[in-house]
Amino acid sequence: NEATQSIVVGTSGTYAVQITNGVCSATSPLTTVVVHANPVATISSSASAICQGNSVTLTAAPATGYNWSNGATTQSITVSTAGTYAVTATNAYGCTNTSAPLAISVSANPSAYIAANGPVTFCNGSSVVLTANAGGASYLWSNNATTQTITATASGNYFVTITNAAGCSTVSNEIS
Repeated sequence: NEATQSIVVGTSGTYAVQITNGVCSATSPLTTVVVHANPVATISSSASAICQGNSVTLTAAPATGYNWSNGATTQSITVSTAGTYAVTATNAYGCTNTSAPLAISVSANPSAYIAANGPVTFCNGSSVVLTANAGGASYLWSNNATTQTITATASGNYFVTITNAAGCSTVSNEIS
């Protein structure tokens, strides 16, 4: 029902124009217009924060083509560096859509070392206090203790896993 020489069409359908010069009129042949939907462009990930040395896989919603912000062209990418990632998806009709950006952060691993308050070689009935460095949110020793400090009374190899507030862990060297 437009009364102009040209129209902008945004939906699929069949269109014709009727031209009138005041006395006579003519109708054009039907023209079918097909408007294809843009592809879905979303990113799924198991995490948006990782620990240093780890990686996470980012996966785009199914499409026929992919162009990631880091230059990759596969449906899934594995990243280990902090940054903001987005993907432009292309469907079979050449329509494109770009995802919302997804920020990946990388947290540093804690340092982990053990200090002994005396010699680690001693006579039966003696002991040595082993202390893990500060800065951990949690501690897990090889003997299943969960404190920052333990008292070793028996021979063995002792080490500690320190986990920081970001959930990143480091295992110390062993003390024998």
